[in-house]
Amino acid sequence: MNDQLWFRPDGQPGPELRECLTAAAAAPSIHNTQPWLFRPRADTVDVVADWTRRLDVLDPDGRELYVSVGAAVFNLGVAISAHGRRADILVLPDADRPEVAARIVLGRARRPTSAATALAAAIPRRHTNRRPFRDREVPAAVLADLTVAGDRHRTTVIVADTTLRSAVLALARTAENVQRTDPAYRAELAAWTTPGGVGRRDGVPRDAFGPHDEHKAIPLRDFGLGNGAPIATAHFERDPAVLLLFTGGDTPADWVRAGMALERVLLTATVRGLAATPLSQVVEVPRLRSLLAGGLEGRVLQNVLRVGYPATPMRPTPRRPIEETLRP
Repeated sequence: MNDQLWFRPDGQPGPELRECLTAAAAAPSIHNTQPWLFRPRADTVDVVADWTRRLDVLDPDGRELYVSVGAAVFNLGVAISAHGRRADILVLPDADRPEVAARIVLGRARRPTSAATALAAAIPRRHTNRRPFRDREVPAAVLADLTVAGDRHRTTVIVADTTLRSAVLALARTAENVQRTDPAYRAELAAWTTPGGVGRRDGVPRDAFGPHDEHKAIPLRDFGLGNGAPIATAHFERDPAVLLLFTGGDTPADWVRAGMALERVLLTATVRGLAATPLSQVVEVPRLRSLLAGGLEGRVLQNVLRVGYPATPMRPTPRRPIEETLRP
């Protein structure tokens, strides 16, 4: 194994590690804020939460920031594994430095597993899809694969039955209405939406907004609020699959693990030919979040996903150059 493929003598990442960092930076994040930094050192990479990119209105505690960073942590770990090295992940390894969300320790060379290879290959193909899905039911066996994927990080994923799905969608509609009447929320949304997508490597570009559901059954976030951009309506699928992701606590470590589990679920869905949309509004309004225990006592809701077969492929949203995210 040529270590300079991973870490150059000057401390900069070598070509193998750079590929893995590019995969990490392809992770989803709230409003595409990309709130992560990477600090590579001899055989380790610290993944650091960039608090300058926290959403003050939507995410005052930094919960969604840590979830976003957790998704990048998972991508980095699976990419390293797919490149033939062991990757041990330590969540919040330094109590005195809570901004270090995770430390990845690179181990010996080893043959990549087929699972790691498949998940890593799905990273550049995974895109949040806010458009209508096909009216095609997701098989129970595929949904079971997603729940298994989501149960790997001290987390639990359940598939909502008809009753719970109706409740979740109703609460998400309420949450969307609560948020859209808040001037501070609208101003913050405007700062992270880019109608033309010109000159920015972060935020949500106009072509990623997605239409409104003409029947108002599926409450997707209205990204046109911030800048007055008109949003078209469209016919959405009748019965979307809805997944709920829970953790055992509500600490930064739980949030990082929630992000890791979320990305494992999203990549598994991509491998299975599915697309997903976060319905995270319901988790962002505290009084509504607490109503969704999902029958799991002692569990805390961290995210909600709409999952289905895409009718329209999505383009990738922009990403910052890796050089902007590296720290010595």
